[in-house]
Amino acid sequence: MIAIVIALTLLVIAALNYPGGSQYDKNSVGYDWKNNYISNLFGEKAMNGLHSGSRFWAAAGMLFLCAGCTLFFIEFSKKIPEKGPAKIIRYFGAGGMLCAFLAVTPYHDIMITIASTMALVSMFYVTVFILKARLYLFSILSVVCLLVFYVAEYVYYTRTHLEYLPVLQKATLAITVAWILCLHYFTAAADFEPGAKVEKVPYESP
Repeated sequence: MIAIVIALTLLVIAALNYPGGSQYDKNSVGYDWKNNYISNLFGEKAMNGLHSGSRFWAAAGMLFLCAGCTLFFIEFSKKIPEKGPAKIIRYFGAGGMLCAFLAVTPYHDIMITIASTMALVSMFYVTVFILKARLYLFSILSVVCLLVFYVAEYVYYTRTHLEYLPVLQKATLAITVAWILCLHYFTAAADFEPGAKVEKVPYESP
């Protein structure tokens, strides 16, 4: 998952090259982690009207991020013994990540809608199998990840408390990356085999 590390590095570089301007203050200088959206890095011009040097770095970061996430959904789907759900995890996850990358284009809003819908479907199926496998710590992480994602989506589409969305957006990214890395490196196909977590203790007569 080196792609995700590269992606986060590129996004930080993009933020450092952002001239300024946010939803809170159009005349602010530099990238405000509390008030700027990640999507602010994608434009030719910053919100303060100046030419933005962040666009190239942000697009490259999104390319690596979406590639890494796509790889996760493909590889994780191979751990699932049921073909139907495995295909949903693979194709909805990969399709969602393709649309997520296209969010760097002028079609940002529609791509975000498609990407978030497809990704949530895939994440929901992953969570179901994590719960069925009784991987308790990862079950908690999966449920929290979904809840944070849903809250971010609610705020975005209802325009309720938008002042919190930039921070919520970054929290969603952070917990999703943690979720992906944990499931990628610390789960195996054997965890999801029927009865994998059932241990029979032999009866011993006194």
